[in-house]
Formats: sequence, structure tokens, C-alpha cells
Amino acid sequence: MKSGLFVVFSVLVAGVLLSACGGGGGAASQPTEPPAVVGNADAGKTKFEGTCASCHGLDAKGLPNLGKDLTTSAFSKDLSDKDLVAFVMKGRSTSDPANTTGVDMPARGGNPALTETDLYDIVAYLRTLEQ
Repeated sequence: MKSGLFVVFSVLVAGVLLSACGGGGGAASQPTEPPAVVGNADAGKTKFEGTCASCHGLDAKGLPNLGKDLTTSAFSKDLSDKDLVAFVMKGRSTSDPANTTGVDMPARGGNPALTETDLYDIVAYLRTLEQ
């Protein structure tokens, strides 16, 4: 009788251990890249107008001797949303050889209150203006 209980117990333990191993056909799960963040263009318009428009204009076409035209900018078009957000978070100083305006682009457009989500919203809005 004791040996019968031992066999039943052993089978149960083996079943639990095997089921804990996944039992999904032996294929190891592959890590996946998190989904891309998508901004809200409507919210981005308001945020753009409150921060970015002071250099890039309300129409994002740029202001003389300040900000570039973002509607035709190959630089911004060629960057992914993620990379463009990273660029805006950092900004570009006049000491950067890639700065063609001679004017600092401050981090977060000079508005430290802008969150990463806010910047994704702004980028989503800018994507609607690209020509």
C-alpha cells in the first residue's frame, strides 16, 4: 500500500514539474520589442503651440534666424518617432557641428515640464504637417 502511494505521489510530482517547464512544444519564447509609442496629434498641437511655436512658428514652417521649417525637414522626416523624441529631449547646442541655425535648440524645447509622452504627442502632430 505504501509503495502504491509512493508511485501516485511520484507521478503527480513529475506531472507538476513537466507542466512547469512550459509544455509548449519545446520552443523557447523569444523576447519581443515593446510596441512603439504612438502620440496623440491633437494633444501635440496644443503642446507644440505652447512651446515649439516660439521658434518654429505656429505653422511649423520656422521663424527667420530661429527654428527650422519642420514641415519639410529631411532631418526630422528621416528619424523614427523614438529617435526624434530622443533628439528633442536632448536638444542641440550651437557648438554641435550639425547645428545649422547658429541658435541653441534647448532640451525639451526649453520647457522642462514636457514629459516624454508630451514629446510623442508633439511628434505625432508634426507628422501630420510633413510635406
